[in-house]
Amino acid sequence: MKQKNLVIVESPTKARTISRFLGKDFIVESSYGHVRDLPKSKIGIDFENNFTPSYIVPQKAKANVKKLKELAKKTAKIILATDEDREGEAIAWHLISALGLEDRPDDNIERIVFHEITEPAIQAALQNPRDLDTKLINAQQARRILDRIVGYKLSPFLWKKVARGLSAGRVQSVAVRLVVEREREIEAFKAEEYWTIEADVKTGKGEKFRATLAKTNGKPLEKFDIKTEADAKQIAEDAKDKDWIVANVEKKATSKSPFPPFMTSTLQQEASRRLGFSARQTMVLAQQLYEGINIGEGEVGLITYMRTDSTSMAQSAVIAARHYLEKQFGVSYTLPSPRFFKTKTRGAQEAHEAIRPTDPALSPDSIADYLDTRQLKLYRLIWQRFMATQMPPAVFDNTTADMAAGLYTFRATGQVMKFDGFLKVYPMKTEEILLPELKPAEKVIPSQVLPIQHFTEPPPRYTDASLIKMLEKAGVGRPSTYAPTLSTIQNRSYVEKDDRKRYRPTDMGIMVNDLLVEHFPEVVDIGFTAKIELEFDEVAEGSKEWQPVIREFYEPFSKHLEIKYEEVKKQIADEVTDGVCEKCGKPMVIKFGRFGKFLACSGFPECKNAKAINKEPVSTGVKCPLCREGDVVQRFTRKRRLFFGCSRYPTCTYATWTNPNGKKKEPSEA
Repeated sequence: MKQKNLVIVESPTKARTISRFLGKDFIVESSYGHVRDLPKSKIGIDFENNFTPSYIVPQKAKANVKKLKELAKKTAKIILATDEDREGEAIAWHLISALGLEDRPDDNIERIVFHEITEPAIQAALQNPRDLDTKLINAQQARRILDRIVGYKLSPFLWKKVARGLSAGRVQSVAVRLVVEREREIEAFKAEEYWTIEADVKTGKGEKFRATLAKTNGKPLEKFDIKTEADAKQIAEDAKDKDWIVANVEKKATSKSPFPPFMTSTLQQEASRRLGFSARQTMVLAQQLYEGINIGEGEVGLITYMRTDSTSMAQSAVIAARHYLEKQFGVSYTLPSPRFFKTKTRGAQEAHEAIRPTDPALSPDSIADYLDTRQLKLYRLIWQRFMATQMPPAVFDNTTADMAAGLYTFRATGQVMKFDGFLKVYPMKTEEILLPELKPAEKVIPSQVLPIQHFTEPPPRYTDASLIKMLEKAGVGRPSTYAPTLSTIQNRSYVEKDDRKRYRPTDMGIMVNDLLVEHFPEVVDIGFTAKIELEFDEVAEGSKEWQPVIREFYEPFSKHLEIKYEEVKKQIADEVTDGVCEKCGKPMVIKFGRFGKFLACSGFPECKNAKAINKEPVSTGVKCPLCREGDVVQRFTRKRRLFFGCSRYPTCTYATWTNPNGKKKEPSEA
C-alpha cells in the first residue's frame, strides 16, 4: 500500500532544507529546474493551430524525470512545491505532464506555495493546498512563446544581414537600445560654462563658515546667469567691497523617513550601489539565502522569496521586528504603530511579499559565522532595510542664513542631525554642516570672495542599478528578467563595462541596434514592449486569453519580416585586403563577427583560416612607470576585459586594471 508523499521542488538545496521540516512520511526531491521546454532544434510552435507549443523533455532532464516517475508510482500523494511565481507555476504544470500524472485523481496531486522556507511556513502551506493556477501558467507560456518567436525569427535575419552567432530578444534589444542611445547623448553633448560665487565668511568672534551667491537685485540666481570669468570676477570684487549684514535667519526641523522594504529591482539597485554586486551576483546570493543556509541546526531559509515586485510585509514579521527593536534600542526607536507600504509597481505580480528576513531576531552579527563574506553583506542589507521600516524618521535641524552685500544676497546653509531614527540600523551618507549662531542685523566679514568655474556634464553611462531602474520605470521586463537580460547583452558582446563598471555599447551592439530600430521599430520600442508586459499581466489576472496576445504581435511581425528579408541588403560587405591566406593562397578579407572585425579566408567554407586583426592599442598618454620608456596603453583580455599595459610588451611586462588617468595604484609586474 502506498503511504509516503512525494514533495517536488526546483533545487536540491531547497529540497534538503524542506526535508528537515517534514517527517518520515515525506520524500522531498528536486526537479533541477524545468523538466519540459520548447526544442532547441526547431521553433516548436504550431502557428496553424492557435500557436500550440510542442514541449519536449530536454536530454539533460531525462534521467531525473525517469527517477521522479518511478517515485511517483510508489507514493500516495504528489505535492508540487515549486516557487510561487509564474515560472514556478509553469514548472508544476510541466511536472504533471512529464511524469504522466494527468490521469491521477485530483486529490492525489496538491499544489502548495510559501513565501519563505521555514518550518511554520511549510506546515501552513501543507494545511492549505490549492489547485494549479492556469492563469499564471498561461501568462508564463505567453511570454515563453512570444520570446521564442522573436528570437527564432529575428536572429537568422541578423545572421544573414550582419554576422552569424547574433541574437535578438524582446527585452534584451530594448536594453541595448537604451545603452546605445545614452552613448549617443554623451557623444553629442557639448559642455556649457557657468560660474558661481562662493565666499569664506567669519563673524565678529572669528567663527568661520561658507556662503554662496543666491540672489542679485532680489532675483534668484539661475544656473547660467554668470557665463564668463570676467562677469564672475566683477561680481566677486563688487561684493567683497560691500558691508555684509545678516538679513534673515530661518530655522526649521526636517525629517527623512525610511524606504520601503526591498523588492527584486530595488535590491539589485542597492546591492549594486552599496556593495558593487552585479544583478546576477545579487540574485545568486539571494537564492542561496532563500533556499537555506546551515546556521548550526541544519538548513533554514533566511530571507523570503527573492523574485517579487511587492512591498507588502506579513503582519507576524512586522510584529517580530518591532519586538526586536524595542528590546535592542528602546521605545524611542520603535514606531508607536506598525508601518506598512503600498505596492506602487505597475502590474505587480500575484500576492507576493517583499524581500525580508524570515526571522527578524536573526541579526547579521548573530549568524555571521555561518555565512560567507558576500552572503553576509547581502543579508545585512536586507535585514537593515526591513528593520528600518518599523523605525521613526531621522530628524534634522536645518538653518538658512541670508546675508545682504549691496545688491547681492549670499546664502549659508547648515544641517545638524538631532535624532538618527532609522539611520541607526540603515546608515546613509548625511553631511553635517555647522553654522555659527547668527542673528539678523549682525555684521559679518568676507575674508575672500571666490569666482568658481563649472562646466555642465553629459548624462552618465548606465550602471547595473540605473539600467534596472530605467527598465522598471519603463515597465519593461519583470523581477525574474532583469538580471538575465543584463547578463545576456554582455554575453552577446552587444555591450561591455568600462573601468567604472558602466555600460557602453560595442560596435556590434550599435550596428545591430541601428538595424532593428530602422527595420523593426516595434521590437525595440520601449512603449510597445511595456504594453506587451501589461498584456501578460492581464493574462495572469484572467482578463485576457494568451493566444490573442501572441496573434496580435505575430501576424504583422511575420509579414514585415518577409518584406525585410528581400528589402534589406547585407549590412557589412566583406572587405578584400592585400593579405594572402597562408593555407590556400586565396585573398584574405575583413569580416565582422560577434566580437568585431577579424581576418578570414575568402575561400570559406572550404578554407576556415581566420585570425585577429592587429590593432594599434590606444594610448593613455601616460609613461610606463616600470620601464619609463613605453606608454601605458589600453589592452583587452581574451574575455574582453579592459586592462592597461606597457606599449613595449613583451619587453616590459607592466600591467594594471586601474586607469592611470584615474585613481592611482602601485604598478605591478605581470
